[in-house]
Amino acid sequence: MPATVIDNVFLQIGAILGLAAIGGMLAQLLRQPLIVAFIVVGILLGPSGVGMVTYSSEIELFARLGIALLLFVVGLKLDLHIIRTVGPVALASGLGQVLFTSVIGYLIALLLGMSHVSAVYVAVALTFSSTIIIVKLLSDKREDDSLHGRIAVGFLIVQDIVVVLVMIGLTAYGQAGEGVNMGREVVMILIKGGLMLVTVALLMRYVLPGLLHRLARSTELLMLFAIAWAVLGAAAGDALGFSKEVGAFLAGISIASTAYRTQVAARLVSLRDFLLLFFFIELGATLDMTTLGEQVSASIVLSLFVLIGNPLIVMAIMGYMGYRKRTSFLAGLTVAQISEFSLILVALGMSLGHLNQEIVGLVTLVGLITICTSTYMILYSHALYERLAPWLSVFERKVTHRELDRPLGNEGDVDILLIGLGRFGALLAENLRARGCRVLAVDFDPDIVQRHARDGYAVHYGDIEDPELVDSLPLARTRWVVCTVRDYTINHLLLQALRKQNYSGKIALSSSSRDDAQRFETEGVDMVLVPYADAARESAERLLSTDAMPSV
Repeated sequence: MPATVIDNVFLQIGAILGLAAIGGMLAQLLRQPLIVAFIVVGILLGPSGVGMVTYSSEIELFARLGIALLLFVVGLKLDLHIIRTVGPVALASGLGQVLFTSVIGYLIALLLGMSHVSAVYVAVALTFSSTIIIVKLLSDKREDDSLHGRIAVGFLIVQDIVVVLVMIGLTAYGQAGEGVNMGREVVMILIKGGLMLVTVALLMRYVLPGLLHRLARSTELLMLFAIAWAVLGAAAGDALGFSKEVGAFLAGISIASTAYRTQVAARLVSLRDFLLLFFFIELGATLDMTTLGEQVSASIVLSLFVLIGNPLIVMAIMGYMGYRKRTSFLAGLTVAQISEFSLILVALGMSLGHLNQEIVGLVTLVGLITICTSTYMILYSHALYERLAPWLSVFERKVTHRELDRPLGNEGDVDILLIGLGRFGALLAENLRARGCRVLAVDFDPDIVQRHARDGYAVHYGDIEDPELVDSLPLARTRWVVCTVRDYTINHLLLQALRKQNYSGKIALSSSSRDDAQRFETEGVDMVLVPYADAARESAERLLSTDAMPSV
């Protein structure tokens, strides 16, 4: 490649990064989501704006690498036990939502005056949600390990598989005159999928544990292998007729049961976020804004269906399966937008001669509206739930057997109610139990809950941001309520909820900074825990004590 071409590409990427940083800073000042800011930057830099960003193999490569690492990290957090737990609801919700959205979307499209063929394309396009955007938002909110986060990721992966089958079917249908057999193509993709799963299972059992153990002697080699494994998995998925997302996801699952998944996931986060920036820029740049003016009214109708109808469908399915309305609501919000696959689908339809530019522009506008709006809905999901909770009981059974085996009030007297079983919380619970304390723990990660339950802990699933959880806690028989989550907003909400319940025991909250600790103290909290600062102070006192000081 000539040096001038390299210099131009380097300058283009540098300009994109600089402008994206400026856009991100403005978004922070205006308290707007970074994802929306990056998409807007992409629109402004793309052909509909100043034209700085056009189709570029380098930008597309960075975007695809970011997607591969994103789904790889998601797969790292889902071992086989978790898949068995959320698999049925993910499959039922994913397929059910695709079916109902397609049927209702088809009828709405017909009412808007579209032809049958256009209505089918639009209906199918409305069913698919953006795995990349949703997983990024859940990760930013630290909800990817929650029950609703795992269910959402599960049915988003189901959607990705369905869209692959749909696009194979459409391509085969469009080429039917050229001797392409649609049934044979579908059977082949199913056979390839089965062989891919068997290969992953064999690698998990016989190859990867020993290989990772050897590579772990060098952190650099371990991370290099992880990145290579993610990219190769994505490439394998694409080569076999699946999406890159599915391949990278399976690559992550293949090493999720090893002892190194936490280390790998933690070190890949920064690289993942950097590369994903190019995905959002590319997404914004590919949105054609020139044909959208005449599609406003139809796009609003379809957008409202996606923003409201899709979540309601998921909530109805999950409620029928025995999940609480809050879990169903938070998972349902993740399908309140259409996917980049939707744009690819209608572009395929136009290339096959099934659609015109107006339908492509309509779906593009629906994508822009729903992606931006749903981003806010997901970021403020808990506040939305508090406002809508009284009207959501219709989506909940009287006994939500999927989440609690027995009511929280059946444990008898409790010395300490411990909220959060992360690294600090688990060590705290272990030390309290060793001293004879009766501890009841609550955590929002179902895997952690089941693991500690097997170890003999009194532990329940629950999210402390759920106001209904505080109402169900055995507060009258609890001496201490201790929260190990170091988020000020969550702790403040917990403190307000405890006082609303007239809790008379003592309260200990955790903080990540001295400023927040002082705010808690002024609010009358009995004890403020600052884990790292407390441990550092205790270590310093031990080091400087007379017995611990080395002789000179």
